[in-house]
This record gives sequence, C-alpha cells and structure tokens, in this order.
Amino acid sequence: MKATAKARANIALVKYWGKLNTDLNIPAVGSISITLDKLWTETEVEFGKSISADTFFLNNEARKDQLDRVISCLDILRSHAKVSYAARVVSHNNFPTGAGLASSASGFAALTMAAARSLGLNFPPNKLSIIARQGSGSAARSIFGGFVEMHVGSKGDGSDSFAEPILSSDDWPLEVVVAITERKEKEVSSRIGMAKSELTSPYYGEWVKTSPIDLNSVREAIQAQDFEQLAEVAELNCLKMHAVAIASQPPLVYWNSATVACIHAVRELRRSGIPVFFTIDAGPQIKAVCTPGVSKNVEKVLRDIPGVLDTLVTGLGPGVEEI
Repeated sequence: MKATAKARANIALVKYWGKLNTDLNIPAVGSISITLDKLWTETEVEFGKSISADTFFLNNEARKDQLDRVISCLDILRSHAKVSYAARVVSHNNFPTGAGLASSASGFAALTMAAARSLGLNFPPNKLSIIARQGSGSAARSIFGGFVEMHVGSKGDGSDSFAEPILSSDDWPLEVVVAITERKEKEVSSRIGMAKSELTSPYYGEWVKTSPIDLNSVREAIQAQDFEQLAEVAELNCLKMHAVAIASQPPLVYWNSATVACIHAVRELRRSGIPVFFTIDAGPQIKAVCTPGVSKNVEKVLRDIPGVLDTLVTGLGPGVEEI
C-alpha cells in the first residue's frame, strides 16, 4: 500500500491570515493564489501491517516536530478507508522549507494525494482540498494549478471550505521571479503568527472586513486578464496583511533589509514601464509576478540586490499529481 505524489507551492495574491475555526483549520477570509511550477514537494506514503508507528522524514531528516500534523491528516484518510495501519511518510522539497515559500502548502497537498491513493481512495479534487486544508490552510489551493480561489464556506463542519480553479496557467501564463533572502526556517510559523494577530493586532478586524473587496477585485482582474488591476490590488493586500502582523504584540516582522530593497526595486521597475508587481507571504522572500518576456530583466535587477542569496524564475504550474 504505497503511493507517491507531487504537489507545487502556491503564492497568494489575496492572502488569508487568521482562522475562523482552529480545530477544522477553516480560514477567516477567502484567498486567491497562483500555483508555481518549479517549487515542488514529492511525498511517498506507505501503509502496512509491518510498520509499527507513523514516521515522517523530510529532506532525509526525521521531523518529529511536524509529526502530529502529519498524523492528523493521515487519521482523516484512515477513517475514510476504515483501516488502522501505521504509515511511513518520506517527503522532499526542492526549495527552502518553512521559510515563507509555501512549503506546507505543497507538502500537505502531496501528502493528502499520496496517502489517499495508497489507501485506494479516489476522492474528487474538492474532497482532497478539504482534507489538505486541515493540514495546512494554503494546501487546499495546491491541489489545483493555475489561478485558484479558496472559499471560507458557511457550514460549521467545513464541508464547503475548499479551493477551486479560476483560470488555467495556459490561459494567462504569468511568470514569477522568487528572490530568496533567507534559507533558514522562520522563527514564528504562519500558524502561530495568525493566532497572535487575531488576539492582539488592532488592524485584524478591518483586515477581515475588507478582504471580500480585494477578492472581488482580483477575481475580476484574473478573468479579464487585467495586469494593472491585479498588480494594484495584490500589492495592497500583501501590505495590509503584513501591517496586521507588524501591529501584533509582540510585533511579527517577517521582512529583512533585502526584502525591503526588493520591494523598492519592483516598484521602480513598474514605474519604468515593466509589467511586474510584488507579493510576500509570512517570510522574507519576495515574489515578483510579471508578464511573459520580462522575467529575465526582473531577475537581473533582484539578483544584484545585496542580501539576495538566490533567484528562481518559474511559470505557473499544474495541480497535485500522482507519480
């Protein structure tokens, strides 16, 4: 009973920050993301009578600190399959883990698909999205490729809190330049950071209140392929999320000096006529989203900024797939 799946990281253009239901991991606000082709996780899951206990290895290292979250996801699928076998989970990321590049999104999407297939469960994508969400909120979006929207839903059991595609990557093949400014895992995880912001940030209420406005604007921009509108709202939403985090107690400042320098560089590029905008998740890495054909120019500018350790250019990618 073994299967392997590959899922890709996604970055949110309209972000979610905060939980409506912590137990079911239902987000407080909806979100819209793009799935990145070249940032991926491959995960192998094996269930069997000969396996004595659940184990989780990430990048050749036993990660007991992540095991409880992995087991919770496995338990959901074991319940559906009506089995109690333990599992061996072996996962690999081809990009920095826990550093603000959505490794939990690709990780739990790949885990959900691999575990489901190894148990013989052929769930439709929206069901996989619901299960992946309970491991990581953003993982619900990595089930799908291209442009994806995550719905909060209205049912208390979370059965209508899932993601669905808006537009395929072929229909609007944007590119993303990722500027890596730190490789180590961040000190405060997104999950802990969200909880702190909800309890202590004076801006949190307005963040939740204004999120539907941004969702509507970005959805319209994607459907119309209006890059200027997408750029304006995505940057605004990013800065609002980080304002909520920075105003938390204690303050959550995920940026470093290179992050700020990249922001100014991207804004200057757009003022000069190059179609590009930035977005930043809970971490110091900047993602510069641009139209096809300008990514090399954008990468050159970002690569030369002091403190940028590496750059990666990627297109938009497909959803989770069994290998």
